[in-house]
Amino acid sequence: MRQEACLNMAGGQPFSLENLRAVRELTRSHGVLFILDATRISENALFIKEREPGHEGRSLPEIIRELASLSDGAVFSSKKDHFVPIGGMLCLNDDDVAQRARELLVVYEGFLHYGGMAGHDMEALAQGIRESSDERIVAAYVAQARYLGGRLEAEGVPIVEPVGAHAVFLDAKRFLPLLPQESFPAQSLAAALYLAGGVRSMERGIVSGQHGNAPYDGLELVRLTLPRRVYGQEHLDYVADTVAAVLARHEDIPGLRMTYEPEFLRFFQARFEPLAPYPLFEDAFEGSHLALA
Repeated sequence: MRQEACLNMAGGQPFSLENLRAVRELTRSHGVLFILDATRISENALFIKEREPGHEGRSLPEIIRELASLSDGAVFSSKKDHFVPIGGMLCLNDDDVAQRARELLVVYEGFLHYGGMAGHDMEALAQGIRESSDERIVAAYVAQARYLGGRLEAEGVPIVEPVGAHAVFLDAKRFLPLLPQESFPAQSLAAALYLAGGVRSMERGIVSGQHGNAPYDGLELVRLTLPRRVYGQEHLDYVADTVAAVLARHEDIPGLRMTYEPEFLRFFQARFEPLAPYPLFEDAFEGSHLALA
């Protein structure tokens, strides 16, 4: 079983320590291996400190250590909180399970002694792990998401609340109320944002969810992700202005049809075409600071 910190498909929301303890007890009682997707464990720990009663006086490393102790292992994509361009980890408590993982590594990656990450990348990763438990650093980049969320709320943009740590999620169903879900409103909105101002976002709806048949249901979200130590306030203001301008012309955004669907991971490889032309929508931004160069 796997549980993810600050779950993308739920708008970047964290789990509580109380919830994680209950899951740990359930998996232990049934003898099920419990793996924590700890890619964003630092933000989750900060939210526990801020929101969960009884933890406000604890340090971030202390909370992170307890979160890790409640699982049989953890996976990390280190390109997020560890501030590196490449790398990740699989950490396991059980030596036998770890050996099975090493054997699978040969099938998918190669032998351990082939080299793996370069030395300078591992050194950068080690420093990134240390910095990811520094509360001042974590609080600073969480504040960026809150700032962008506040700007969007002030413009009347429908978003997932409360704002998560690593991104602001637009609610595409409320943003594009005229589009049925089978027309992929989140994917349509992501395309419109790019056409309007070059803002690159990510669909987190039924395309990502791999739902193939009607009736459709579930969230239709567009993720505005904030890479660490990349954007300044003027970038966030530009994104907010772009989203607000698109909202003002939301009726001009056509839905999409899927023209190619791969067997796996369609949100990476599927192709789409609009159900109606975009010219009117694109013309609305001609000559403005939101137009593509």
